Amino acid sequence: MTDLKSQTPEELTKTLKAMGEPAFRGKQVFTWLHKGVGSFDEMTNLSKALREKLAGTCAFTPPKAVRKQVSKLDGTIKYLWELADGNCIESVLMQYHHGNTVCISSQVGCRMGCAFCASTIAGKVRDLTPGELLDQVIFTQKDSGLPISNIVLMGIGEPMDNLDNVLKFLELVNHPDGLNIGMRHISLSTCGVIPGIERLAELGLQLTLSVSLHAPDGETRSKIMPVNRAYPVEDLFAACRRYFERTGRRISFEYAMIDGVNDHDWQADLIAEKVRGMPGHVNLIPLNDVVESPFKPSKRTAAFQKRLETHGLTATVRRSLGGDIDASCGQLRRKAMEEQKGE
Repeated sequence: MTDLKSQTPEELTKTLKAMGEPAFRGKQVFTWLHKGVGSFDEMTNLSKALREKLAGTCAFTPPKAVRKQVSKLDGTIKYLWELADGNCIESVLMQYHHGNTVCISSQVGCRMGCAFCASTIAGKVRDLTPGELLDQVIFTQKDSGLPISNIVLMGIGEPMDNLDNVLKFLELVNHPDGLNIGMRHISLSTCGVIPGIERLAELGLQLTLSVSLHAPDGETRSKIMPVNRAYPVEDLFAACRRYFERTGRRISFEYAMIDGVNDHDWQADLIAEKVRGMPGHVNLIPLNDVVESPFKPSKRTAAFQKRLETHGLTATVRRSLGGDIDASCGQLRRKAMEEQKGE
């Protein structure tokens, strides 16, 4: 079955032409798909014969919201989407003064093994297609009724481990005939997959690169982030420097504050040393408790932030959203998996 949602208007035009349809049908179908229709029958400016032909030869399976949690604290909405094959992923809609941001998943599960993350506990199942990435944005917007202006790829999975599909998704979501969300409104997070960073630098996309640093020294980072054994933190800092020199884009360094592990003053000093001369932003993240994890939130977040600022770094503390709805990435999917096992 042809995956129409993952196709550009040009590719859809070729697909429709192969069915004997005129070229303009490609743009029509693309527009309908990006409006979030639930079936081919809703594409009312297509003939009934064409709609039936599409239904018989093309895959069109919008995700199903099997769980939806709305925070009473701040209105954050968390979705657990069931995909066509029965697998589940998460998306989170966060409301800010500057607009609404959706955090989307890039894979079903994750193989990176970060010790403090719930997303990786059951490992990686598969990559998401460009269409499945896009559907999280489209159907979160449709279900919530809130216009989405910003996207962060920081949900379940490592985007750089699924980079071809992620790049195709970026092309689709940026298209003027679709959602038309600009690159400067999109953040892509990586735990430090250097080849992916190098490829992004070559492409020169004007998105925001977020690097999940979590420790500036190799010993600590290898203990909590296995990716550091493949791509050592010293090499990661060098890749980030090359990325900045190539694109001119400031990098955001994500840093989950873990009690007694990565919250020492000498680690703040080391961060400052490694990013000196490279405009960057350090985003300190209060750690969410994960049942299976032995790590606890740091009590030194404010002191660590102040230490960074004494070096002239821009350091902020991420505002916790959705604290009453399993907001930590992967927790809702994990609970659903546990309930399925129990049944």
